[in-house]
Amino acid sequence: MIKSIGYAAKNQFSSLHSFEFERRDPNPDDVVIDVLFCGVCHSDVHQVKNEWANTVYPCLPGHEIVGRVFSVGEKVTRYRHGDMVGVGCMVDSCGVCESCQEGLENYCSGKHGWTATYNGPMKPDGTNTYGGYSNYIVVKEHFVLSIPDALEPAAAAPILCAGVTTYSPLKHWKVSPGQKVGVVGLGGLGHMAVKLAVAMGAYVTVFTTHKEKEDDAFALGASGVIIESDKAAMASQERSFDFILDTIPQKHDVNPFILCLKRDATLCLVGPLEPLAPINNQQVAMGRRCVAGSVIGGISETQEVLNFCAEHSIAPNIEIIGIGGVNDAFKRIEKEDVRFRFVIDMQTLKAEAATN
Repeated sequence: MIKSIGYAAKNQFSSLHSFEFERRDPNPDDVVIDVLFCGVCHSDVHQVKNEWANTVYPCLPGHEIVGRVFSVGEKVTRYRHGDMVGVGCMVDSCGVCESCQEGLENYCSGKHGWTATYNGPMKPDGTNTYGGYSNYIVVKEHFVLSIPDALEPAAAAPILCAGVTTYSPLKHWKVSPGQKVGVVGLGGLGHMAVKLAVAMGAYVTVFTTHKEKEDDAFALGASGVIIESDKAAMASQERSFDFILDTIPQKHDVNPFILCLKRDATLCLVGPLEPLAPINNQQVAMGRRCVAGSVIGGISETQEVLNFCAEHSIAPNIEIIGIGGVNDAFKRIEKEDVRFRFVIDMQTLKAEAATN
């Protein structure tokens, strides 16, 4: 076993504190990674607080992991000591179902589905998984990603979740040059969606409830901004969008965005984690429109978006913090006081452990 340290919550009312634990001994197809950076995702906040009613404690979050290869098993062929690598939201899947065979492990239909990087009990023994708010992680080679040299390691971290979660639907619905694309919300997911869609050649309009985000949207490359409370502005956008990506995690009314779709166009939801307000099916049917959803992305797609970002000089806007600031970061995320993603410098964890 590998003695490890991290930051974990012991229950839903607990803040994150230093936590000693053991990683499993690596198997022949495993990669041991020295964690350098880990992004802070809004889902980390939800999970730690058990807001999805499925948290296993202790809960050690983190699924936007970038680090260097420390060692590899004897069957590992793609990585070697010192390589810069990443780990996203998954660390295992059945590997044999249709989705897994097509490289879409995020839709694994095996008996146990895919295994989350943290709070995703390993099958079949039920051992809880611990994430990237830690010094080391042990992961199957198949679920390890190569970080291109052109990407700054800290900035690469959020691409492993926010990046692929927005890239996957943009790719699936074939966003292409000249199309008009809407992005609902301008947080961690939304700001990546804008950058990616612009790089794909689309004209991007941001829908937001916050007028103060207008300047940010234009700075990210958006061609237009619509304040959702402006009924005249919303009405002016009816039947004009080829694709709309909705990144809002809270319950909200999607019907105004459905009206903005052209005939046969799609509104894709990647943010909603609560039941939506009722959808007006007449609006859907009259335009032969589609309301769809998407969740993270497969391993091949994740590598693809990393390469795409490197090729197009795309990086998330990040604020680097020390591990001691993670509880404050959680509070700021809940207040939407971040532009646009926190990333933890995990060297601060190691420095803290060395002084204790």
